[in-house]
Order: sequence, then structure tokens, then C-alpha cells
Amino acid sequence: MEKVYLDYNASTPIDPRVVEAMSPFLHAYYGNPSTSHWAAVPAKEAVNRARRQVASLLQCDPSEVIFTSGGSEANNHALKGVFHALAHKGNHIITTAIEHPAILEPCRFLERLGAKVTYIGVDQYGEVSVEEIEKAITDQTILISVMHANNEVGTIQPIRQIAELAKKHGILVHTDAAQSVGKVPTRVDELGVDLLSIAGHKLYAPKGVGALYIRKGTPIESFIHGAGHEEGRRAGTENVLMAVGLGVACEIAEQELANPGIRELREYFWRQLQEAFGDSVRLNGHPEHRLPNTLNVSFKGRPGSDILGAVPELAASTGSACHSGQIKLSAVLQEMGVSAFDGQGTIRFSLGRYTTKEELDQTVQWLKSRGYTE
Repeated sequence: MEKVYLDYNASTPIDPRVVEAMSPFLHAYYGNPSTSHWAAVPAKEAVNRARRQVASLLQCDPSEVIFTSGGSEANNHALKGVFHALAHKGNHIITTAIEHPAILEPCRFLERLGAKVTYIGVDQYGEVSVEEIEKAITDQTILISVMHANNEVGTIQPIRQIAELAKKHGILVHTDAAQSVGKVPTRVDELGVDLLSIAGHKLYAPKGVGALYIRKGTPIESFIHGAGHEEGRRAGTENVLMAVGLGVACEIAEQELANPGIRELREYFWRQLQEAFGDSVRLNGHPEHRLPNTLNVSFKGRPGSDILGAVPELAASTGSACHSGQIKLSAVLQEMGVSAFDGQGTIRFSLGRYTTKEELDQTVQWLKSRGYTE
């Protein structure tokens, strides 16, 4: 076995079924879906079908889905769009300290425009407290944005309870669901959210496409101004090729959502690591409320970058960086209170649709023989 890929939270390969569905739109169907002649018909039908496929996964109306260039754009649209639309009502946004930069950086930008942002911390498992969010609410609060699942440790946040709290106060709720869509149920009515972001390359669609769910009646300013595409909410000729890819990826994800295979593989992998390294390896993140594919662990006493550096055949992510001999933990691990000693050896293994038991066995062997030796 030459290489093993265990970094599905970073990006997924494109599913062959997605490639097949996209192929005709590379050469045969080239019309602009916003025009009305014969060449537009296949393109328009394809976009509409893709929108229905995304909506089916989220269990929402297709008109509540707009296509974006990815998760970052969807997050930016949600935050900036609500801030500008509700400037007359208030300027306060609540989020968490462990959000993806695609949330944190737009928040910092909005602070330069006059927004007041409260960054709520998390507990040792990476879970935010609903009570702490409630304490942060003011009469100026217009939006609460909390990720559905953390990209590093996989902890799933109590979004439904947060949404119920927000509803009592008349506050909108957005969730960055880039990591959770396709892995766990993300039905918007069950979550209770007003806005939800999707990133295509996290669920076997291409990079460069995503979607934003906007509940009917939600006040939000357009992110890109121009012509009236996406019902006037995002200008720009529709990217038919990418929309088709995301739509099919969502349809496949909906069909495979109940498959317990990845969770079982992850648990098998964790047992093998424990058997191989005993107390020298510890789990990060919530032991139960966690994405089924994510295993974030710390190997004691050796930097994660050194471990992976000794096993170049293995693709995974570290939770710390070493600069000039100084170990710097990720913001997520710091917020969780992970010590520098434990955190330096953190590696995130994220499994996916094509992960095999044999690959996991090989990974453990590599780690034992080269990666982590005491």
C-alpha cells in the first residue's frame, strides 16, 4: 500500500457519479440558463434539478437555496447580509471562539464597520454552552452564528437548543454546516436555523461550489450586486457545471446518510490505536456528540508534524505548528484547554467514503514502526 488518505475533513475526492453527471455540461450544454431560447433549456433544467437535490437533503423549499462559490462565500453572505439588512435593529453578533476562519474573519471585518461581536468559549470537549450564549444576548443582538460541527475535533454543537433560545428573543440563527452536511442529518426545520452554509468539496463535489440556505422571510442583503440571478440574492450567471456537481453529491449523501460504516471504521481505528499506544494516546473532542468520521487524538511527547513527517505516505492534519522551536496549538485546542504537552502531538484523522479497514491497519503499522516511537 503506497499511500493512505485520512484527511476527508480537509477535502474529499470527487465521487465518480458526480463527475459523470457533470461531464455533459463541459461540452454539450453551454447555454446561459438565464436566457429564454433553446440553448438555455437544458442548462436551466439542470440548475433547477440541482437546487431541488440540495433542498431535499436539507428538507427545505428549493427557493430557499442559493448557489455560491463555496462555504466561505456562504458564510460571508450570511454574516454580512444579515448585518446590513438589520442595521436598523442592532449591531450585535454572537459566535464562538472555535469557528472556522470563514466566520471569524468576516466577524472581524464587520467589527471595523461598527459591529459588536461576542466570542463564546467552549468546554473541554469543544462544546459551547447554551447558557453562556443566553447571557451574551442584548437588545442589540441580531444574529447568532455557531458551527454545526467543529472541523478539527468533530464535536457537534447543540444547534437546535440555540435556535430555540434565539427564537424566544427574535434573533436570527446561522450555522456553518460545511463539515456536517452529508455526515449527519442537517434538516433545517429540525435544527431550527434561519441560514445554513454548505461547502461542496466536503461532500464529494468539486471545490469552488457551495450553497446557502435562507429561510423564507429572512432579511438579508445581496452579497454580489448586479443582475437578478438567484431571485435577486446573488448576481452572476449561474455556474451550471458546479451546481450539477453539488446537486448530485447531495442526492448521493441523502441516500447514504444512514450508513453506519464510517462510524464503525472510526471506532475500529480508535481501538487499534489504543491497543498499539495505550495511555500514550488520548482522544480530543466529545466522546459521543461527534462527527462519525472524525478522530482527533494526541500522541504524548512528540509533535504531530514530526510524526506525520516520518510517515510521508499518510495524509492527515496536525493540531499544532512548530516555529523556531516553539509549539503553537490551534485555537480550537487552546480554547478546549488542551495542554501544550498533549496538544503538540495532536493529529486529526478524518475518514471518508473510500476508507478501508486495510488502510487503517496500515496506518497503525506505520505509526508504530516510524511515526510514533517513544
